[in-house]
Amino acid sequence: MSALAAAAGAVSRVRAAAYRVPTDAPESDGTFAWDATTIVVIEVEGAGQTGLGYTYGDASVARLVDGALAEAVRGIDVLDTGAAHAAAAAALRNIGRTGPGAMALSALDVALHDVKARVLGVPLWRMLGAVRERVPIYGSGGFTSYGDAQLHDQLAGWAGAGIPRVKMKVGRDPDRDGHRLDVARGAIGDGVELMVDANGAYDRRQALLWAERFAARGVTWLEEPVTSDDLAGMALVRDRAPAGLEIAAGEYLWREADAPALADAVDVLQVDVTRCGGITTTLRIDALARARSIPTSIHCAPAVAAHAGAAMATLRHVEYFHDHVRLEAVLFDGVPDVGPGGVLVPHADRPGLGLELRGADAEAYRA
Repeated sequence: MSALAAAAGAVSRVRAAAYRVPTDAPESDGTFAWDATTIVVIEVEGAGQTGLGYTYGDASVARLVDGALAEAVRGIDVLDTGAAHAAAAAALRNIGRTGPGAMALSALDVALHDVKARVLGVPLWRMLGAVRERVPIYGSGGFTSYGDAQLHDQLAGWAGAGIPRVKMKVGRDPDRDGHRLDVARGAIGDGVELMVDANGAYDRRQALLWAERFAARGVTWLEEPVTSDDLAGMALVRDRAPAGLEIAAGEYLWREADAPALADAVDVLQVDVTRCGGITTTLRIDALARARSIPTSIHCAPAVAAHAGAAMATLRHVEYFHDHVRLEAVLFDGVPDVGPGGVLVPHADRPGLGLELRGADAEAYRA
C-alpha cells in the first residue's frame, strides 16, 4: 500500500456554526447598508484530520450544510474532492444551487480541500498546483457611510503599507462622489491605482455618464456599474467606457454555468470562492477565463482567496476587503501576511489553509 493510500479515509463528520461579528463602524455601499457581518464556518473530519472552510452569508446556510450536504458527502474518501463536490451539488437539486445553496456548497468544498491538503501534509495552494507564491491584492473599503477623515485615513493606510491599488464605494449619493474622489486621491497620491465599486447603483445612462467622469479623474476600474442581472447593460457600459477604465463584475456568480455570459460583458471577470461553489468551481472559472483570454479577480475572503488565487493562471488580484480582513483576524490563527509590494503570502510551512478557528473567541459571536 502506498503512503498516499494509507493516509486516505472517509469523511466521518461535518459540522457548521455561524458567527455574527459587528463592524467597527456603520458601513454602506451604493445599494446596501450593514452593521455586522455573518460568517458560516464548516469543519470536516476524516482520516484523522479536520478541515476548515467558510462563507459569508446568513446563518441559515449552516443548517443546509449540517443537513443535506453533510449526508451527501459522509463516507466519501477525503482525497476525492471532485466526487464530494458532485455529490453535494446533486443534493441541492431540489433545494437550490444558487444563493444560500451555493454558499453552503462553497464553504463545504473549501473545507474538503483543506482536509485533503492536511492529510497529504502540504499547503493548500501547493496542492492546487501553484502558478505563483505571492498573490497581488488591492485594499478595499472606502464605504459611502465614511466621513472624509475616515475615508482618507483608511485609503492612506493601505497606500502607506505598500499596497499599490485601492477601491472605494460609490453611487449612494452621486452628488458627493466627486468630492469623495478628491479626498481619496489626496490620501493615496498619484502613484496608487484608484478603483471604484458602484454595487449596481446606476442605470445604464447614469453608468455611461459616470464612466466618463471616473476616467477623467484617473479611476481605472469600475465595478458593477449596473446590476449584474443586466448583462446587456453591462456589455453596453464595457463597450462604451473610456479606454483606460476597466469594467468588472462577477461576485454574484453562483455556478460556472453563469460565467460564460458575464465573461462576454466585462473586461475583468470576478469570482468569489465562498459563493460560486468553492475551490472546485473557482478553478473551473479560471479555465473558462483563460479560454476567453480575459483576466480574473477574486472577491473578498482573502485568507481563502490567497490559496485559490495562487493556482489561477488568469488572476489579476485578490480583494483585501476591510470587513473580512478584520473578521478573519478575530476568528482565525494563521491568516496570510501582507508582503512588500501589496501581496498576500500563503504559508509554505503549514498544511491546508493554515488556519485554526479560535474556538473560545468565536463563541462570543455565535449566531
